[in-house]
Amino acid sequence: MGANLLALRSHNTALVLDLLRTAGTDGISRLELADRTGLTPQAVSKITARLRDSGLVAEAGRRASTGGKPRTVLRLVPGAGHAVGVHLDRDELRVVLVDLTGEVVGERRAPLDLGAGAGVVVEAVAREVEGLVGGADEDSVVREAERRVGGPAVQEETAPAEAAVASPVTQGAPPPPPAPARNLLGVGVALPGPLDHAHGILHRVTGFPEWDGFPLRDALARRLGVPVVVDKDTNAAALGLAVAGEGGSFAYLHLGTGLGAGLVIGGGVHRGARTGAGEFGHQVIQLDGPPCDCGNRGCIEALCLAAVARGDLDEAARVLGTGAGNLVGLLDIDLVLLGGRTVAADPEPFVRGVAAVLDARARREGAREAAVPVRVAPGGARGVAEGAAQLLLGPLFGRADG
Repeated sequence: MGANLLALRSHNTALVLDLLRTAGTDGISRLELADRTGLTPQAVSKITARLRDSGLVAEAGRRASTGGKPRTVLRLVPGAGHAVGVHLDRDELRVVLVDLTGEVVGERRAPLDLGAGAGVVVEAVAREVEGLVGGADEDSVVREAERRVGGPAVQEETAPAEAAVASPVTQGAPPPPPAPARNLLGVGVALPGPLDHAHGILHRVTGFPEWDGFPLRDALARRLGVPVVVDKDTNAAALGLAVAGEGGSFAYLHLGTGLGAGLVIGGGVHRGARTGAGEFGHQVIQLDGPPCDCGNRGCIEALCLAAVARGDLDEAARVLGTGAGNLVGLLDIDLVLLGGRTVAADPEPFVRGVAAVLDARARREGAREAAVPVRVAPGGARGVAEGAAQLLLGPLFGRADG
């Protein structure tokens, strides 16, 4: 699945595909493609011929020209390829199927216990992906899986991640036949960090140290029989925002069951030398403060979640704003975007509170320009899952940070 699309990846092809994607249903002519990419008309003709043969591109009619015969217009065929995005939260699993334009054509949700053991979680993800890919079609509506992940038959399987590495789920036994798919590029998986994005290996996920060292990418790839990419939930969401057109340098702050940040610097996701950037929630702002699940005391995450639990959203926003101010001071970013289920449940206090902290900081510093703006990130509850799908789609359209 997806082999033909993967074989088409090249820099010049990506340039052409991205212009076709942004042109939408109106399409774009070969001459316009040559003008905008800097490629020769002959090179564009060869690339578009391959894309037409693969089914990714089709003619969209003819357009009058300023001279000579009308130009044939080409368009991307959205349903010619798909990607799956998976959001693994601490207590919920969300899976989306998207076409080549990033449009969601199917969705499933189910409860999840991230601490139930690697074997249980891998099997749960595989089951939801196969159910979605095998059953969704172009006009499918959002559907939710009502049954509980794990189910009565597997709830007793609670072996730690280390033991699960050697289980039939991840090693030895061949994977089951892959589910039907429409040229599936693969599966992007986003979950709380820290983790190694380059190798798809989890570290000591906050609150779930038993995952340390588990090769999630390879385990899922063996089980599903398709390419898999693993990244932090905040990075995936930030990538999705950048692909959707959010420009400049910004921070995406995600407050849900935990707190993290996705950083986009100069248009690309910043992961750091060891792909560990964005552990925003574990900066200490109160020495000898309350303990945090990460092992430190006085972390922003611990203070913010404690305030949320008390129902004091103004205090939670003030703490979040303090961390945002640190990012603004360190990175001189253009924008702060807020997301996650806690923010989505009542966004106004968080936007107001974070903006107030940044405004006060700007006044203290005598900034000539207005404070860095704060707003709610678009995408809602499935923004992370959609961003996870872009981990596969991004490289096809020339986004190396996918």
